[in-house]
Amino acid sequence: MNRLVVLLPVLNEALGLEWVLDRLPIKELHDRGYETAVLVMDGHSTDGTDKVAEQFDVIFMEQDETGKGTAIRHGFRETMAMGADTVVMLDADGTYHPSEMLNLLKGLDNADVVIGDRLNGAISSDAMTRFNFVGNHLLTWFATALYGVTTNDVCSGYWAFSREAIDRLMLNSVSFEIEAEMFASMIHQGLSFQYKPISYSARIGEAKLGSTADGWKILRKLITRRIFPEPLL
Repeated sequence: MNRLVVLLPVLNEALGLEWVLDRLPIKELHDRGYETAVLVMDGHSTDGTDKVAEQFDVIFMEQDETGKGTAIRHGFRETMAMGADTVVMLDADGTYHPSEMLNLLKGLDNADVVIGDRLNGAISSDAMTRFNFVGNHLLTWFATALYGVTTNDVCSGYWAFSREAIDRLMLNSVSFEIEAEMFASMIHQGLSFQYKPISYSARIGEAKLGSTADGWKILRKLITRRIFPEPLL
């Protein structure tokens, strides 16, 4: 069996986490040869997210310090310690459909990393504001131009990784720029990757991404990592 760890970074996502955990395709994954564990990496939630996790067969862990980037980097270290052969990462806010990880995992037969592509997928009309839609396209275009490698969705939060890919990524992001840095490091490390169109729905609960401020952080990270192949301390 392939040891799969599903990594769910959360911060006050009690409602979204329950929705996601209810829909994980555990049986289908088992039928395809995956022994699945779920790691919920919590950013010190105060809304009862931990109580939701207790209702399911998952590993619940408080992350180091704060921030989504910190949560994912901590989560990656834990997945390696758990002996993961494969890792799937997605936001636990109801925007991504857990069943679609089956398609992402299939892509790992031919790539080190598979990324869910919202911008060429099925975006619900209430899932993304026009401002965010345009911003995502601009950042994605900028990443393609800056790195000379076509990217379809540089801010996607739905990824599948081989163990080797996790082991080779070099990251230091603290916040929402983490996906852009994963893209940059993936290019610098010569990892093979592909995109799979996915569905994208309205989030459950309050949004945490600050459109303009976080957009600038993402842009700055793309520029910084283009100049410096390894993260600055």
